[in-house]
Amino acid sequence: MIEQHGNAAGPEHGDDLAGAFGGNVRRRREEAGLTLEQLSAQSSVSRAMLSKVERGEKSPTIGVASRIAHALDASLSDLIGAPAAASGVAIVMRKEDRPIFRDPETGFERHMVSAAPGAGGAEMIIHHLPAQVSTGLLPAYPPGTEKQLVVLDGTLTVAIGGIVETLNAGDSLFLQADADHGFANRTNARCEYIMFISRRT
Repeated sequence: MIEQHGNAAGPEHGDDLAGAFGGNVRRRREEAGLTLEQLSAQSSVSRAMLSKVERGEKSPTIGVASRIAHALDASLSDLIGAPAAASGVAIVMRKEDRPIFRDPETGFERHMVSAAPGAGGAEMIIHHLPAQVSTGLLPAYPPGTEKQLVVLDGTLTVAIGGIVETLNAGDSLFLQADADHGFANRTNARCEYIMFISRRT
């Protein structure tokens, strides 16, 4: 049997992302029994920003969104709105149903392309970095989290643990993600890369 993620139950897109993300942040915070002040202290994101994010008034940057997710012990995909669980021998997610995170300041895009996120403890994501854009340093993931990526187009610079690597189209990289790390496009052309995130239990 093949399960398909259809538009009727599809994820939020475009301007709806802020509302969906904010609602998920508020739900996870309340489930964890945290006040806005406590989440602010744990995430290093101001209470005012958190309040605007939860109300859907502000779309966070990738750095802010990542810090919120880590403070809530959630994946960014969980907060963006990963596809609902489905079952079957094969699961299909159509391109138009991808949950997409767009950084409002830089134009960075994070496309969730895992049709069954979390299956086998891994997820698959496509990142689009516009020219001369960086994600900045992203917070360390829990120990046991690994990232592998391959550059599809353009040139990508990866920084982790004092090491900087420059990758061109077709190059790939493995990294232990339990340290602060970041991705940058230092060229005048767009960069696209696909990333696999796995978590050892």
